[in-house]
Amino acid sequence: MADRAQPVRAGAGIVAAGLVAAVVLGALGAVFWRAGGGVSPGPADWAAVRFTVLQALVSATLSLVLAIPVARALARRRFPGRGLLVTLLGAPFLLPVIVAVLGLLAVFGRAGWVNLGLGALGLPPVQVYGLHGVVLAHVFFNLPLATRLILQGWAEIPAERFRLAAQLNLGPAEIRRLLERPMLARIAPGAFAVVFGICLTSFAVALTLGGGPRATTVELAIYQAFQFDFDLGRAAFLACVQIALTLGAALIALRLAAGEGFGAGLDRPVDRWDAATWPLRIWDAVAIALATLFLVVPMAAVAVEGAPGLISLPASVWRAVLTSLGVASLSLVVLAALALPMVAALSTGRRGWIDLAGLLGLAVSPLALGTGLFILLYPLADPAALALPVTAGVNAIMALPFALRILVPAARGVVADHGRLGAQLDMGRGPFFRLVLLPRLAPQLGFAAGLGMALSLGDLGVIALFANHEAATLPLQIYRLMGAYRMEAASGAALLLMALAFGAFWICDHKGRARAVA
Repeated sequence: MADRAQPVRAGAGIVAAGLVAAVVLGALGAVFWRAGGGVSPGPADWAAVRFTVLQALVSATLSLVLAIPVARALARRRFPGRGLLVTLLGAPFLLPVIVAVLGLLAVFGRAGWVNLGLGALGLPPVQVYGLHGVVLAHVFFNLPLATRLILQGWAEIPAERFRLAAQLNLGPAEIRRLLERPMLARIAPGAFAVVFGICLTSFAVALTLGGGPRATTVELAIYQAFQFDFDLGRAAFLACVQIALTLGAALIALRLAAGEGFGAGLDRPVDRWDAATWPLRIWDAVAIALATLFLVVPMAAVAVEGAPGLISLPASVWRAVLTSLGVASLSLVVLAALALPMVAALSTGRRGWIDLAGLLGLAVSPLALGTGLFILLYPLADPAALALPVTAGVNAIMALPFALRILVPAARGVVADHGRLGAQLDMGRGPFFRLVLLPRLAPQLGFAAGLGMALSLGDLGVIALFANHEAATLPLQIYRLMGAYRMEAASGAALLLMALAFGAFWICDHKGRARAVA
């Protein structure tokens, strides 16, 4: 009876969640079944496991250590353009990995800007391949994420605490000891675990910057077992190891996410009297400036290096553009078909298993999921013929957790505010969903759609397992151009991909906000 009184239907959400769970768990089951055939891992496999854990530990540690002063500076300074800078911290998340790698190579590569400057000064060049390059790329991607997570922790400290500290004439050292360190002890471990888990599933970074057998991650080893040896048993074993590492990191992150905060405040503006000295002002300005340069310069390098290559792009790049747009559009359709029913089901109350099914995309790596799907499809059909729809489906499952986190809180607010009125007007579940819920979710829908499109356009994962020479997305085509040492064409294609990813996100987000205003 209670379910009948709800303003939206839960049945379709249950079906969508069940479908996601069946695909993910079925693929993982196939991996475990295939890996149980007596595969004996070799020294190279264990070396890949050790390198994966090592680079993730180093990358997460550096990201967190560098993020703390940047987040502290942003928390205690107000300046023109601060909001734009905080928004800029989200740009690396939307930036396709292969594009970021080309930007980092343009700055730190053997013939990059940094080495050209060092050579002019008579200094030895820096090495970007191997562990150094993998860590550098991961810090580039995860420093903004760690900064945003820690900045949120500073925002949760009530302004009244700083006001009381000022009344007690406490200095910066006391503020760090009494307010900042307790907050960091609660926030930093969870942020470290999140970044560590992300670095565990690195594929495109290791593929382009790994630099040989000594710098091979588990994800890259899975790809090599498929692409070069076609050893499904070894690939499945490595996928099991990858799943164990990823699930372990996810459980640690959830375990460390809990903790007592500072309590509620009155939402007053935060005044930082303790940070008014000139040495601290200079320190904060330097931290913000260096972080901004580190994030902006590689993206600017993509534009500078890629602009000349735009005029001579081969026809294969333009075919890859159409393929990528088709895959991203199909992925968006699948994402909407899964997310909207699940959002409707979750908006009426807590349905834990539906929420858990939506989070499965964070608990398994794309290559591990692709491995399972390949094992399931191989006896039935040619996996290469299904490369594009499978890639679109996996991309949708990977984007589903982010879409749910964006949509569900807003949907619950709409149901709480308008659900009773809809029932009094005898509005059916279909009209309520179509006329009330969807229009009021327009900004969130646009943001989620833009994020899903950008992530799908920049993905270089499952397509590398399934694709043949005729079916290549733009990231895969860029990688092939890099492998053929056609760096000018690769840079031009990377600039085009960056424009497509940011443009798709902006269009979807802008349309959603405009629909809300209308």
